[in-house]
Amino acid sequence: MNQFIQKISLAAILLGVTPLALADNKVWGDDQDVSGGTVTAKKIHADANGWLVVHRTDKDMKPGPVVGYSPVKSGENHDVTAILMEPVKSGDMLMLMLHGEAGGMKTGVFEYTLGAKEDGPVRVDGKLVMVTVTAK
Repeated sequence: MNQFIQKISLAAILLGVTPLALADNKVWGDDQDVSGGTVTAKKIHADANGWLVVHRTDKDMKPGPVVGYSPVKSGENHDVTAILMEPVKSGDMLMLMLHGEAGGMKTGVFEYTLGAKEDGPVRVDGKLVMVTVTAK
């Protein structure tokens, strides 16, 4: 069975899909008060260890700069909170996005920068695994 999983993971990497994206990954979140300097995903299902990454966004719904992140473990995660690294005002839109732990130099260290492959975004059927929330 382990060889089967390795072959599927290798095939996924060759196709440009992180192994994390092979199953049922999802992020849940609601609009929320961020005046305390944090934002919380209500629930995250991750098929492997990875990251909740908070990106700025706007009405165009494109991921912008990273303003926070927090580790997630494989399986179901509840109330995953990221500390915001810069001020977020009421009305600002944030993408709570699932990123993988693949491709970086160090396990457990968030190494992603916008557009990089290290610890990059998880996609399922070509779509980012994320939810957009508005700061209150």
